[in-house]
Amino acid sequence: MVALAAPTEREKSQWYFQRYVAHLPAAGEMVLFDRSWYNRAGVERVMGFATEQEYQEFLRACPEFERMLVRSGITLIKYWFSVSDGEQEKRFQARVKDPTKRWKLSPMDLEARNRWVDFSRAKDAMFAVTDIPEAPWWVVEAEVKKRARLNVMTHLLSQVPYADLTPEAPELPPRATDLRRLRTPGEGEPAHRPGRGALNRQA
Repeated sequence: MVALAAPTEREKSQWYFQRYVAHLPAAGEMVLFDRSWYNRAGVERVMGFATEQEYQEFLRACPEFERMLVRSGITLIKYWFSVSDGEQEKRFQARVKDPTKRWKLSPMDLEARNRWVDFSRAKDAMFAVTDIPEAPWWVVEAEVKKRARLNVMTHLLSQVPYADLTPEAPELPPRATDLRRLRTPGEGEPAHRPGRGALNRQA
């Protein structure tokens, strides 16, 4: 599971995709990017963290970068969880009212709420360029969180070839018995072994 923080000063001077490449999987591995390279087309675009030149270069480079990943043998699956304006507002209000959920409301989230239309436009522009045959976007209806998660898990398993490796149940041989040696519960164990009741009394 990879959720990269804001780039350091050193990382800002690197090729944009460089710090993501370091986390790409090897054979037999799976990597989930909680925040992927699409930050540049979303939050960085809307919040002004990227210049117009950097944004346009991303739109040019991203499809080619993903085609390279696919050609190298990586299975690249991209999910977009789609929520209506009404449901998004409902979740914001729930986080404000519930003290146990307020930690989810960062200053960035609050500012993003004010720029909901800008984010929607940025998403449409991103889809227009990066929804490629080699790595299409899969849009998940996420009005109901539990249903969305189950749908993603089901779809993800359908995209990755795998075999059922559940071991077969072994056939237990008959248990050996000796009628001359019948043990009673606790036989042969220390006489001062503390029982459950003794532990409770000590507590």
